[in-house]
Amino acid sequence: MPVLEGAKSTLEARFKASLGAFTLDVDLSLPAKGVTALFGHSGSGKTTLLRCIAGLHKAQGELNVSGEYWQHAEYFLPVHQRPLAYVFQEASLFPHLTVKRNLEYGFKRILPQVRQISFDQAVQWLGLEAMLDRMPDKLSGGERQRVAIARALLTSPRVLLMDEPLAALDHRSKQEILPYLERLHEMLSIPILYVTHSPDEVARLADHLVLLDRGKVIASGSLSETLSRIDLPVLVGEDAGVVIQARVAELDARWHLCRAEFDGGSLWLPGDGLKVNDKIRLRVLARDVSLALDKHEDQSMLNLIPASVVELADNARPGVVLVKLKAQSTHFLSRLTARSVDKLHLIPGKKVWLQVKSVAVLE
Repeated sequence: MPVLEGAKSTLEARFKASLGAFTLDVDLSLPAKGVTALFGHSGSGKTTLLRCIAGLHKAQGELNVSGEYWQHAEYFLPVHQRPLAYVFQEASLFPHLTVKRNLEYGFKRILPQVRQISFDQAVQWLGLEAMLDRMPDKLSGGERQRVAIARALLTSPRVLLMDEPLAALDHRSKQEILPYLERLHEMLSIPILYVTHSPDEVARLADHLVLLDRGKVIASGSLSETLSRIDLPVLVGEDAGVVIQARVAELDARWHLCRAEFDGGSLWLPGDGLKVNDKIRLRVLARDVSLALDKHEDQSMLNLIPASVVELADNARPGVVLVKLKAQSTHFLSRLTARSVDKLHLIPGKKVWLQVKSVAVLE
């Protein structure tokens, strides 16, 4: 059952800040629950925006959380009075305290009557049971960051800010910690603002996506809608693709496959560890989707889905076109050569068959 209940409204942020040659100018209304990823190239303003929300940068503007102003033209709530938690790239644990005492540091400073999460809950969610008596220098990078996240949660924040929490970790440590972040995504009912430049982290964790470029918001919306846009240069690189919410409808024990259903069709994919009715998140990259005018079942690809062309756009690479398609309410992207687009006479509204080569299960 979700805890740390947030507001049923939104987090509204309007900031203008000049930091040297850099200018931040944003106007955002974000969901009050779930993970909002702040995504963009280095220097786009992601961390600056997060620090403005935290009050670490005193920018001009307004910040309204759950109908309560933390900042406006005549008022500024100091950093230490804002009921938020901030997780940085580095865990910054107290080196002279055990894991348990690191966790207790923030927990004991919250009045019992306003605590919304118990010590045991934080320990369980982040898988810290076996390391409570260990010192920080005896932990791996991923373990230290899990402790830092648990310590932040034990302050019962109304907003959780995470500034590239996986950036300092190696690949193995990132894969170790991601399932714990997914668990928080399910359990918490407060807004989580997550800064990252990793498309994989966005696809796996985010519900809402904000794209920043040179201090301005160039797009903001639900993950599925925003990822399917083909007019945003920051999204149309080699990792361009969509994320689909699906349900396991069938298991094929003989071939170790499962069929995942979504509005518009279904996809066969490896089924190890999955159960019927499991809700899963799928990622389909544009480079793994080809198109045909007719249904060809005499081929190796199992996934054939009827769809229609929505729009086309030139890709950054010469001679390449990105095609947006729709299967009922579900969007797909396909990256084709301009020659293939011409050969198939692809135009908006044309009926085609999607041939999906590869599908990744994200959770």
